[in-house]
Amino acid sequence: MKLEEPARETFASRSAQFGTARRKKRRVRAIVLSVLAVVLVALLAAGYYLFNLQHAFNSKSNTVDLNFTQEQENARPVKDPDDGSMNILLVGVDHADDDSAQSAALDGAVSQRSDSMMLVHIPEDRSQIYVMSTVRDMYVDIPGHGKNKLNAAVSLGGVPLLMQTLEGMLDTKIDHVAMIDFDGFKELSTALGGVTVKNDIPFTAHDTDYFYPKGEITLEGDRALRFVRERKSFTNGDYQRVANQRKFIAATASQLLSKDTLTNPVKLYDIVDKVSPYLTFDSNFDAATMVGLGMQLKNVDPEHMEMFTMPTAGSSTSPDGQSIELPNEAAIAQISEALKTDTMAQYLKDNPPQE
Repeated sequence: MKLEEPARETFASRSAQFGTARRKKRRVRAIVLSVLAVVLVALLAAGYYLFNLQHAFNSKSNTVDLNFTQEQENARPVKDPDDGSMNILLVGVDHADDDSAQSAALDGAVSQRSDSMMLVHIPEDRSQIYVMSTVRDMYVDIPGHGKNKLNAAVSLGGVPLLMQTLEGMLDTKIDHVAMIDFDGFKELSTALGGVTVKNDIPFTAHDTDYFYPKGEITLEGDRALRFVRERKSFTNGDYQRVANQRKFIAATASQLLSKDTLTNPVKLYDIVDKVSPYLTFDSNFDAATMVGLGMQLKNVDPEHMEMFTMPTAGSSTSPDGQSIELPNEAAIAQISEALKTDTMAQYLKDNPPQE
């Protein structure tokens, strides 16, 4: 039986463009934080001071229309009307030095690049949350541009082209998109008073004196950002980075959903108030939709979310000399089928992550 998508309310009147005059020019680097649709949703749906939280979120967060052309829209996969599952693309983007950068990333301006990309799959029965990281150097077909690294889709055509690329690869429609920029990431880790993770590999972040010892460490601000961005310190590079990102995601979600956070109205409002300006969602993914989704997901334990990396088929070199990761076509076909048939649990049971 299909679950109806929560009713939507109209966002407070805001520009569809991202950098406003009130935002200071800054060097913005982006990183996906968390199951965005779950973390903030849970805060908004917590039941405490709901109206004020929604108002703060709606008035400060950003929204944009994806503006697919009719030809692009016609080329997208068609979702079965009886399919009540949800797919959310989470994206972090390195921006330029101006306030229009975040808008440009979504609208398709050149020179933007994605630092992190995850696909969140929420099954129809809302019993679990699946977070699949994608390796940015995976060599794939980018519509209208031939083969290139996955993260090149953002520089070539913004997030709309990234969505098209992933939808074409997985033959599955993406329902929503969410972004968070670097400043918002630091604001959230700071508002939480730091995020505690269990670090498996001791390392010093490249070109810094930030040392991360083995064991439980508490991360905040720049140190938190470097932890989830670091790849040069590891022999397996990007694979360890996405593993650390997921580890941080789970810890952040756990702290956000903890009793200490949800029963503290001052802390709760402070998080939403400070982080919202750095969040961007598609125009159909508003606070009302998130609240409803959060209520449907209230029984999901964030510490037991299923998180994995899309398998690849090894490293290689592209015809133009780039170091690339080859797509695992068999795994992609299986994941595509699992997304379309809402059987991700069975896919992971049959193909347990190797990490």
